[in-house]
Amino acid sequence: MSVEGPGRPDDSQGDEPGEHPAAPGGGVYEWYTRGLELLRSGSAAAALQLLARAAEAEPGSHSIREALARAQFGARQFGAAAESFQSIVEEEPAEDYARFGLGLSLSRMGDFEGAVEHLALAAAMRPENQDYARALRHARATLAFRR
Repeated sequence: MSVEGPGRPDDSQGDEPGEHPAAPGGGVYEWYTRGLELLRSGSAAAALQLLARAAEAEPGSHSIREALARAQFGARQFGAAAESFQSIVEEEPAEDYARFGLGLSLSRMGDFEGAVEHLALAAAMRPENQDYARALRHARATLAFRR
């Protein structure tokens, strides 16, 4: 990064017009761990770039795909987050966190019926989780208000 700030992606040094930017340094594990660090620090959009690269390289990795979905949600890409969480739920129907993420994503997209379905399942799987219960109450209340 220069003193002036980060360059635009299409202005990266060494990239010819029309070429993809160079891969970040390190391997998939480094992309994943750095992406998680960025996600934890509140830099979802930056994390999204690394985690998308990691998911492209390791599409079968549950951990990477979940982190990618979290980054998509944090970057307000709710449709993409819903798709990512949905793919995890399809492979692992008992994955409560993916159901929670899917429910939250659907609620942000205005699909409160779908949100309630997934949030209720997540809350039933983990009744002690107050985040799940709170999100379910909110989605149900919003759905009732809109009816």
